[in-house]
Amino acid sequence: MIAQLKGAGKTYEVGSQIITALQPANLDIQEGELLLIIGPSGSGKTTLLSLLGCVIYPTDGKVYVNGQCVNDLNQRELAALRLNTIGFVFQNFNLIAPLNALENVMVPLQLQGVSHREARDRAVHALEKVGMMDRARNKPKALSGGQQQRVAIARALVTEPKMLLCDEPTASLDAGSMSVVMDELKSLAGSGKAVAVVTHDPRLMPYANKVVEVKNGMVIPINQHEDAKI
Repeated sequence: MIAQLKGAGKTYEVGSQIITALQPANLDIQEGELLLIIGPSGSGKTTLLSLLGCVIYPTDGKVYVNGQCVNDLNQRELAALRLNTIGFVFQNFNLIAPLNALENVMVPLQLQGVSHREARDRAVHALEKVGMMDRARNKPKALSGGQQQRVAIARALVTEPKMLLCDEPTASLDAGSMSVVMDELKSLAGSGKAVAVVTHDPRLMPYANKVVEVKNGMVIPINQHEDAKI
């Protein structure tokens, strides 16, 4: 068990109104599992991902990540948990334009205080994992969308996180690049990572071991794939 929601939900006060972003939900994420979180814009799926990613606190229930109760952690402890346990992959890649692929992947290690030599060696290994070492010296503008996303995955992997959270990682990609990226994420789950992917695209369902739908702030299990795509 890498992450668990126990009756966890999120509400916001807007003036005199209480806005429910996510109703209390129970959810587990296991090692070696690719979880698909599917739903339309505004359904609450990004709020769910933010709770799992220790970006926000729940207003109801409890969230556990890597055996720690998120509710009990302060902001500094949350930041450390994110940096050392969780990798994030975003829709728009969020690569740093002046840096090449290798330098982009080294950034999280530099934030951890890892030496330059070790950071470089680990970044090389991460790029090799996603088949992007031949583009290590290329800056983001010289890479296709699919290539940028694979570099972003390498950057998320370089700290050896136990959990990888992906927010619409294929939304900006063509069908071919989408397949490459999802095959990569499926492979990472198969190697023991816990991978959660937020999407509005039902074409990604065959890649998942477990699927939940977020609808009007409710988390609904909709399928368990015994024969998920390999």
